Amino acid sequence: MAEDKYNLKNPAVKRILQEVKKMQSNPSDDFMSLPLKDRALFFVICMTAFLLERSLAVNFDVTSYGAAGDGVHDDTQAFKQVWRAACNDENQNPSILIPSGRSFLVRPITFQGPCKSTNIQIQLSGSIEAPEDPEAWTGCENVSWIYFTGVFGLFINGSGTINGHGQRWWNTPSRTRVNGTCTKPTAVHFNYCNGLRLNRIRLVNSSRDHIILTYSKEVTFSNIHISAPKYSRNTDGIDIFFSSQLRIQDSIIQTGDDCIAVNTGCSDIHITGISCGPGHGISIGSLGPNNTFANVEDVYVTNCYLEGTENGVRIKSWQGGSGYARSIHFENINFKNVENPIIIDQNYCNGGHSCEPQVSAVQVSNVTYKKIYGTTSSKLAINLNCSNSTACANIDMENIYITPVVPGEKIFATCNNAQGKGSSNSPPVSCLSQG
Repeated sequence: MAEDKYNLKNPAVKRILQEVKKMQSNPSDDFMSLPLKDRALFFVICMTAFLLERSLAVNFDVTSYGAAGDGVHDDTQAFKQVWRAACNDENQNPSILIPSGRSFLVRPITFQGPCKSTNIQIQLSGSIEAPEDPEAWTGCENVSWIYFTGVFGLFINGSGTINGHGQRWWNTPSRTRVNGTCTKPTAVHFNYCNGLRLNRIRLVNSSRDHIILTYSKEVTFSNIHISAPKYSRNTDGIDIFFSSQLRIQDSIIQTGDDCIAVNTGCSDIHITGISCGPGHGISIGSLGPNNTFANVEDVYVTNCYLEGTENGVRIKSWQGGSGYARSIHFENINFKNVENPIIIDQNYCNGGHSCEPQVSAVQVSNVTYKKIYGTTSSKLAINLNCSNSTACANIDMENIYITPVVPGEKIFATCNNAQGKGSSNSPPVSCLSQG
């Protein structure tokens, strides 16, 4: 048993392991001839050592697997090898180390699970760098640069950076293929990653979405920082699909698109302590494109600050969809210079799909807005643009106070087929009964 493998510092633990070594190194002793209390002690020591062997973290440094970390040489194979070693390790807490002061050039890569441990950790202290030239990209059939799938209990922690170098992609149409396989890739995609945790990492300049989460539950993102310029197209911060029991907290997101988008198949989503802007705000949707079914429920957006965003808190769905978006709560939201602070748009259209009038829509209901205040750069502060065929039901607005950036300008609210109640709101929302 290699003591130095675990970097043990606890003197008691060291003594136990040394005792086991001493007893194991003297096979001439007849175990059964030992006094009963010594045999019991030996058994306890061996069991303790076995449990320590299973529980203590084992470190896998990516540089020990051939990674140069100079930002020039391709380190993709080293990352594949270190993942294979850590994922197949029998110990309960394997940890992959990406050391500080190094830049690791990595091409599109898949980290496949399940692993033998459900507590695998990546300690990100250095930076992971994508190729800068789109022509250098190959192998991103998953439309992702870094793709985790089927990895349970993954914990990515550290002060390091994931840099997508998306500048040359931003003016490329989303569906344009490079080298026959690559469209604009998402920086990091987590798929079927139950128990995922991200903490303190930084993601910058993805060519498209920075993080996509799909088919996962019991997930926590905390203290992360995502940034891309305001003009960078489609660079959403976090996009979520078919996931539940998710908490996103205490993070800064500055991008050219939605800071966070909660999409179909999501429930029990808690978004709190987010600083958003620039970008397109915090969105539910878009839902129901191409006449599809959508379902979103139990979403809580609280204690968030949005500055200089195109939208504030938004629910958006396409005409012709079906399903529901319900039990959605926005509370303690502060705006500064936001163009469209509160918006429900059931006639959403970005030009990518048919926008002809249709007779069905995703049902929006049981939406609450409470204690929302700040400034808007437009005259339309509240816009409840619901479907002519399917009304927005049970909208509840309380203590909304939005003022113009330019003092003295008049701002207003507008409604189309929205029903509910409101009280203590400025500007007043005429379609909501005074509760």
